[in-house]
Amino acid sequence: MREVYDLIIIGSGPAGLSAAVYGMRAGLKLLVVEKNPMSGGQVLNTYEVDNYLGMPGFNGFDMGVKFREHADRLGTPFMEAEVTGIADGEVKTVHTTEGDLRAKALILATGARHARLEVPGEAELSGMGVSYCATCDGAFFRGKTVAVVGGGDVALEDAAYLTRFCEKVYLIHRRDEFRGAHVLQEQLRVLPGVEILYSHVVKEIQGQDEVTGVLLEDLKSGTQRALPVDGVFVAVGIQPETKLLEGLAACDQAGYVPAGEDGATDVPGIYVAGDVRKKLLRQVVTAVADGANAVTAAAAWIGRKS
Repeated sequence: MREVYDLIIIGSGPAGLSAAVYGMRAGLKLLVVEKNPMSGGQVLNTYEVDNYLGMPGFNGFDMGVKFREHADRLGTPFMEAEVTGIADGEVKTVHTTEGDLRAKALILATGARHARLEVPGEAELSGMGVSYCATCDGAFFRGKTVAVVGGGDVALEDAAYLTRFCEKVYLIHRRDEFRGAHVLQEQLRVLPGVEILYSHVVKEIQGQDEVTGVLLEDLKSGTQRALPVDGVFVAVGIQPETKLLEGLAACDQAGYVPAGEDGATDVPGIYVAGDVRKKLLRQVVTAVADGANAVTAAAAWIGRKS
């Protein structure tokens, strides 16, 4: 029979690493399971993080490395494996590609992924003008021209937010009307510097080492044209990585876990932290806070069960 950990943390982004630091300091016997060969999560792909307190203008990759170094200094044990399933019980079982693991409590910090356009140039220019977070990267495009792609609330909010910095904001939507809230549409239409392009899709993101434009197709006429822009903000949806909780813990229609500040799911002993949790803001700072709160709640629950 394999050993039983107090806590297994699934995921090693900012939320998982924060939970690891707090868990090690609390004296928990824990293990972090990560499927990627490098810790840090989405922040590794962020060119610059300018809104993390006390670390303005910090390179996202370097930030991820720093977070991992902090956990390493405390002797945090890591395992590189993909989690394939979870079984509930008095002791939880975590099925992985490296075998089964057992723990009294679990924290899922598996993050979320931004839906992609899946067009040429998108992957190549990610972090070099292609962004999936206006609040993270908008200030880097001060005085420039950008395009926002999408038609939901996030796209509308991103376009409005970017008018604070950018000289011109194109909002590109494939339909002839928005899906986003009517009040957001009305607010956007009166903002200066915004041009809405209905019934258009991005066929290609252009540039080399930096974004220089997008190739657009008018879905009504079938014509294509190049639109010069300095940046592209993709806002076509976010997909939380909560598949492991299907049939186990409650998730909302979008796949997020409706957990409170303590990260507790409706399954005793299973907690969530970071982008998988339903909340107002998904940033590095909120992920780190989630990790701290979830491990504190998990430690208290383990203490009551012991």
